[in-house]
Amino acid sequence: MNTIGQIVRFTDFGESHGVAVGGVLDGVPSQLKIDFAAIQHDLDRRAGRVVESGTSDSGECLPVSKRAQGEKDEIEWLSGLLDGVTLGSPIAFIIRNTNARPEDYEALKDVYREGHADRVYEQKYGIRDYRGGGRASARETVARVVAGGIAKQILAKDGITVEGQLVQIGEETDRTKFAALLEDVQRAGESVGGVVECRIKGVKPGLGEPIFDKLQARLAYAVMSINGCRSFEVCDRDANGQSVSCGIVGGISDGNDIVFRCRFKATATKMKEYGGRHDVCIAVRAVPIVEAMAALVIADN
Repeated sequence: MNTIGQIVRFTDFGESHGVAVGGVLDGVPSQLKIDFAAIQHDLDRRAGRVVESGTSDSGECLPVSKRAQGEKDEIEWLSGLLDGVTLGSPIAFIIRNTNARPEDYEALKDVYREGHADRVYEQKYGIRDYRGGGRASARETVARVVAGGIAKQILAKDGITVEGQLVQIGEETDRTKFAALLEDVQRAGESVGGVVECRIKGVKPGLGEPIFDKLQARLAYAVMSINGCRSFEVCDRDANGQSVSCGIVGGISDGNDIVFRCRFKATATKMKEYGGRHDVCIAVRAVPIVEAMAALVIADN
């Protein structure tokens, strides 16, 4: 399934080292003035070109893959807009892969990388794109960030905001130490996992259903589809361990802030083992992707 949503419906396409990745977002209201700069800012966050708030005391970007930093991520809008205003018709867009180097993966053509989808893709389809994982690559998530950026702007008209932050790398929770930790991991040719927290403000009571379409279940479904995401938890304790409202009760929003956390595994491919262009910690670039998926879910209710 390459589509999520029923009312605001998003379909994405493309492979890591193909011509482009892109998407079609249907169900967007007409006459919405799109803030293109805000969407580009989220793309720059995903690429590691922007420092995430509180993650570096030096003001420097955290280490990410060279592939991500080298991509321009320029959006080509194909339909659904007129002078930057939505028409109410499907919004289609592509982002060309300008820094694709499939030759980097030639040595992996006949290798099944442990922890990657190489083997299961070939078992399922009888063929696989070995160039950086193809469809299973995190490159695909660039389209999610674009669609989620539009969803954020739909929600903003109703006073709803979606804000994520990186709160843990490995066992470290002091965000001022993240940069130094990642530099050590990078020098060792290793990788490390991390945790992203997301807070959704301004949601009115009544979103979600009491049984099979619980709001937390829909959020988990969307967020757990992100590459490397291994757990989802709706937060129900404050910093002092006291019980608090998580914004969802009985599967339905109660009007309080919705707060959840998701954990990302360490990158399976390590530089010292396979080479290539891989992330030291995929959670670093996952923050705007988590926001995007959460925004698409809330906009679809």
